[in-house]
Amino acid sequence: MLLDTSGLVCYFDRSDYRHQEAEQIFRSAASKVVHSYILAEFIPLCRSRRLDVGKALAFARELLESEDVLVIWVDEPIHRAALTLLEARPDKTYSLCDAVSFVIMRLLGITEALTTDRHFEQEGFTRLLEP
Repeated sequence: MLLDTSGLVCYFDRSDYRHQEAEQIFRSAASKVVHSYILAEFIPLCRSRRLDVGKALAFARELLESEDVLVIWVDEPIHRAALTLLEARPDKTYSLCDAVSFVIMRLLGITEALTTDRHFEQEGFTRLLEP
């Protein structure tokens, strides 16, 4: 399962109405994958929601150090593949981070994402949280 930015915030933010569901999905996942662009988005999103940034940074570090989470560091080939995907979908409003997620999910055969983002469904993946 890919851990998307929105899903991580739902898991991290105990006041989010999707927190319990996100926590259950997170804890029961057979595999967890996150990439460096998601982690780059996570901290500013927490800050914009006025969440404790110190705790968000500690959580991000826990993800990096966890043996249960595969962290993909986005390199040039993945970044270029994501740009190509964005160029092929001019009608979509995908972010570069979304496109990187889609590329990685296809490369690794991942079909599900802990996310609230409908873009994942538009690309044929399973979104595990409601918006």
